[in-house]
Amino acid sequence: MAVVGAGAAGALVAVQLCEGAARRRIPLDLILVDPAPEAGRGTAYATEVPEHRLNVPVGGMSCYPDDPGHFLRWLCRHGESTATAADFASRYRYGSYLADTLGRAIITAHGTVSVRRLRTRAMGCADAARGRLELQLADGGTLTADSVVLATGPAAGRSGWAPAELVASDRFVPRPWTRGALDAVGESDDVLLVGTGLTAVDLALVLDRPGRTVHAVSRGGLLPQPHAVGPLPPVPPPPGLVALPFHRLRRELKRHFAATRRTHGDWRPALDGLRPEIVRLWQGLTDDERAEFLGRDATPWNVHRHRMAPSTAEAIARARTARRLRVHAGRVASAVPHKDGGLIVSLADGRELRVAWVVDCTGPGLRADGGGDPLWSGLLSDGLAAPGPLGIGVSTDGGRLLDAQGHLERPLFTLGAPRRGELWETTAIPEIRHQAREIAETVLTPLTSAPRSVRRRPTDQFGLPLSTHAAAAASFRCGLARVITVRAKAAESFARATELDPGFALGHAALALLGHECGADVDVARELADAQRSVRERGDERERSFVDVVTRRIREHEAHAGATGDGDTALVDHIGRFPADAFALGIAVPTIAFSGVADLDGTLALGLVELTASAYDGHWFHTSLHSFVRQEQGRIEEAGELAQAALAAQPASGHAVHALAHVHYESGEHRTGRDWLDGWIGGQGRGAVHRAHFSWHVALHELALDDSAAVRRRWFAQLAPGQVNGVRALVDSGSLLWRARMSRNWTGRVPVDGVLDAVARDLVERPSTAFTALHSAVVLAAADDLPALRRLRTHAAGADPVQREVVVPLCSALEAVLEEEWATAVRELRELLPSLRRVGGSAAQREVIEETLLYALVEAGHGDTARHLLEQRLDRRASPLDRRRLAGLSL
Repeated sequence: MAVVGAGAAGALVAVQLCEGAARRRIPLDLILVDPAPEAGRGTAYATEVPEHRLNVPVGGMSCYPDDPGHFLRWLCRHGESTATAADFASRYRYGSYLADTLGRAIITAHGTVSVRRLRTRAMGCADAARGRLELQLADGGTLTADSVVLATGPAAGRSGWAPAELVASDRFVPRPWTRGALDAVGESDDVLLVGTGLTAVDLALVLDRPGRTVHAVSRGGLLPQPHAVGPLPPVPPPPGLVALPFHRLRRELKRHFAATRRTHGDWRPALDGLRPEIVRLWQGLTDDERAEFLGRDATPWNVHRHRMAPSTAEAIARARTARRLRVHAGRVASAVPHKDGGLIVSLADGRELRVAWVVDCTGPGLRADGGGDPLWSGLLSDGLAAPGPLGIGVSTDGGRLLDAQGHLERPLFTLGAPRRGELWETTAIPEIRHQAREIAETVLTPLTSAPRSVRRRPTDQFGLPLSTHAAAAASFRCGLARVITVRAKAAESFARATELDPGFALGHAALALLGHECGADVDVARELADAQRSVRERGDERERSFVDVVTRRIREHEAHAGATGDGDTALVDHIGRFPADAFALGIAVPTIAFSGVADLDGTLALGLVELTASAYDGHWFHTSLHSFVRQEQGRIEEAGELAQAALAAQPASGHAVHALAHVHYESGEHRTGRDWLDGWIGGQGRGAVHRAHFSWHVALHELALDDSAAVRRRWFAQLAPGQVNGVRALVDSGSLLWRARMSRNWTGRVPVDGVLDAVARDLVERPSTAFTALHSAVVLAAADDLPALRRLRTHAAGADPVQREVVVPLCSALEAVLEEEWATAVRELRELLPSLRRVGGSAAQREVIEETLLYALVEAGHGDTARHLLEQRLDRRASPLDRRRLAGLSL
């Protein structure tokens, strides 16, 4: 496979080919033909001028059509942590992103795809034997390929507007982006830019300085419009536009733009909403209508469609205000040398401009005449390519070149600017990335081997087939074993599986899930996109269902739409069809590793455990889950027996350990539970993930034993920030401090500031789940941070129903605690208790709110109510702490 041109379009094609071939395990020899020193930059992204910004926001510049946040995440990881999707990054940074993404794709595909760079130009292309193509190279060599992609970018313009005497002048710069083209321009030389589009804007920024006047001239004298500083969402156009004749289409679009301006105060949303329809509208026009558009509407269209970044527009406005940049409407009529040097340029209306240099900024031409490129000129003259509509660009079918007879006989493709005649809008990254993927699909699909027989596929440890090879399957099994035992380094095993087989959908889905729900260091969106793409290309029904479950869970949480239940419904349905899918069952039953299904009374989780029992035949993993569900139901003795049975078969089973920790706590066996769990943490638990949560359970026993010194030692030794970070610091470390404060086992200010520093601020103030939000509220209360608690309440009011109905009143109650409005705090906390189960988690975790109520009751002087609550708790389980508090109320 040869890709001619390694700028943005060529890099995007190469990324798709590398990753697609690696996923399908298609051996591919990929050759990039381009003389540039670095792939990905081309002309547009080679500029090192910081003021040269993208003219599309960061959120629209991802390399991947199915992962729009990829570029933003790259920026955040590479020194611009505060970047947002609405920002306009520098073009040089974007070139670095393209180069880095290509480099990573090459590494991912290593062993399946070999990539070579030929630092030369392709000068011609001809037919070769067996339907192949031969490229003639500028260094005298040739290259024969099964397929060729021409990613050459826009053709160079011919300066047809320029008078002959100007073209012959050494003061004329026909190609300003050629290296060294402007080096001869003196510090005080005035310059005329012919053209007022984005190229002229870029050069005006480069040339702007005190003591120099930069003139810019075009027929309309119009500069590109700026992007809005605070962009509004796109407004879709009215239906039925494609069927309209051109004169009615123009009228309807004018009405649409006017209506959008009246409603929203800005025309931009109308144009942005029109973008998905542009190709269909263009292709629905006749050639006469297209010609009318070019003659009448193309200039205002380009001015409004291809806009400047806001910072660029500000710089241009400053230069115009200072008269260092002067924009003229007109046409160059003649240019003659001045006796003192430079040129006198006459415009058609008689105005004269004296300048030292004239620079052609009119950009590439529309016509398919090769633009001086011998490769395209040869293809057109030899009939291997044909001009597109109105002679604009070339004719293609889905990017594959039509020859002069209208046939698709050659594996010859192109994308971007050469397709402008058939697509019109085709030069921006959002369009080019789709075309790159389409070409890769067209090339690779015929080479994809038929799927292997199910009987020949490797399986996981529960007998389910895996659509991968043996080595990747072994790594996946290792990761799954770590997930079901709740041990560390599961993500590393899954990552190894996807390195061995980049097209292994389950490996990518597992990584996405661990990143989303367990905080693994994973690019969740990228792994999810890879899982979706891979499972379409190579996946059975079970794998497709699992990827769909993971996708729904992630997107549901991100959209704060937990109440819709789509993710839970899909997960339950998946387990019903594939009961031996241990990964799915572990996700569904809310123990320690995953958040589980939304289950208000425990019957759903129990039903899933009972439904799947026959598929596991007493396996320790299933028994561990069964134990946890039983203790949640209050069947403590049965839960303990099940946990002990599971641990006898697998002493490292984190689920069984977790269940037994709850059994000891709920049965009041605090000394036994403390000693047993402490010993397990120092032994089998050394390799466990969520060790902080197990330490939290030990600390609960120590709290119940009323051992303040032990609680402090435990917190500093095993739960302090640095040892625990992220959501676990919030849920375990932070909540323990509040409980210790509420039980008066921690005097003075609790060290909660370090906990907040160990947690991302968005996680604290804009949590995606009600369970996290509850703990955020508790930790903010521990920090006495009323403003942050109120911000959390505002967030919860606009989130899912559980946050609105549980977390909002919780925040209000905790505000009352901090403001020592005890009557209000007691009333609101008591009203809240019955609905707490809706946030998920265990009863022991939710008990932090009951502890807060006890504290508020005592402070409010409601001793009888506090005494009644403590007696109820002591009837349920023994607790030296509660006995001490009850005794204190009797004094």
